[in-house]
Amino acid sequence: MKKSKLAIASSLITLAAFTSACQQTTTTCDDCLKLGSLTPSTGDLSSIGQNMPVAIQLAVDTINACGGVNGQPVVLIQEDDQTDPTAGGAAMTKLVEVDRVAGVVGSFASSVSSSAVPVAVRNQVMMISPGSTSPVFTEQAANGEFDGYWARTAPPDSYQAPALAVLAQKQGFERISTVVINNDYGVGFEREFVAAFENLGGTIVNKDNPVRYDPRAATLDSEAAAAFAGDPDAVLGVLYAETGSVLLKAAYEQGLSDGVTVLLTDGVYSEDFTQQVGTTAAGQSIIAGALGTVPGADGQALADFTTLWNETTGKEMTAYVPHSWDAAIAMMLAAEAAGENTGTGIRDNLRAVTSGDGQEVSDPCEAIALIREGQTINYQGASGNVDFDDNGDVVGSYDVWTVNEDASLSVIDTVNPLEAL
Repeated sequence: MKKSKLAIASSLITLAAFTSACQQTTTTCDDCLKLGSLTPSTGDLSSIGQNMPVAIQLAVDTINACGGVNGQPVVLIQEDDQTDPTAGGAAMTKLVEVDRVAGVVGSFASSVSSSAVPVAVRNQVMMISPGSTSPVFTEQAANGEFDGYWARTAPPDSYQAPALAVLAQKQGFERISTVVINNDYGVGFEREFVAAFENLGGTIVNKDNPVRYDPRAATLDSEAAAAFAGDPDAVLGVLYAETGSVLLKAAYEQGLSDGVTVLLTDGVYSEDFTQQVGTTAAGQSIIAGALGTVPGADGQALADFTTLWNETTGKEMTAYVPHSWDAAIAMMLAAEAAGENTGTGIRDNLRAVTSGDGQEVSDPCEAIALIREGQTINYQGASGNVDFDDNGDVVGSYDVWTVNEDASLSVIDTVNPLEAL
């Protein structure tokens, strides 16, 4: 039955995509579920973010091909946040106050989500991020600031930073310097990594003088020099692609990076980034041998979703695509369970359809059919089991990746953050 429903959904995607394209130009509908996406198609994170709206659209098309939500097709309005908090906040305001969406999948950059989530909360709109990993959201949620209108399908950096610290220890690094983008993502990751690495017995060379760069700076030569000073075994860079490539290129041109391993994070997990950093005179990547972590995907739905993705988009599945899919699917299942197309309905039913003792189901068409029949489900996603806790967080696995000499990326291992916690 599962394969049959997937085949039916796949065959109807073209029609559903046409319908969704029409709906985006007409955002008025009679009590239908309207969702927004707020992702970086341009700006510093565009190399990773460009596939996110494609995944969200595919999720909506799939559910629409299976009958929609609460008897009507779902409308999706997509916005580019430009990896900019000001632009993202303005786009969120439009989605909420003009388009009147019930939920938003986004954003990716933590700084953009920080700007957007207050708008969502004030207007009782559910927001699920596929990739904003700053620990600050956990703290704010625990303090009751979001009233339940926030969740994320990617685990917070309170898990990823310890995972990277475990990786660093296993590599034999004893002395590490840090350089981070000066925003919620960079500073939050730095704080968690420092604590985890020191807990494992390591030394942070520049702990008393952390290097935090302004993404608007014209040059980053001095920041590069400061980051690689003090004879570290490795340098942790919590970066975005466009500005991070400038910083690492500056370190290479100053002769600072010889013999020093660069540790990286999910924010630059893209071959566009490694190509921007550049190559040596011999044609090898400047940062060949760099190691990084990125939230992995290991959910029950991953194999079927990968097949659907390949058949319908023809695109390579990149990081955070499964997380974007799961965020959209979970939101639509929650609305169906609520029997109403509101942000409050989604909020109140999100955990009910993704955790607990209900029937485990990974096919979204089967899941929504079971809900219509009055059954309780436990949706198992493509990124993971999407069991949201009280703060809207999930626990995930982490892939270890490396930069090859030709600037390509390879996943070479996995790492468990619990070893450092």
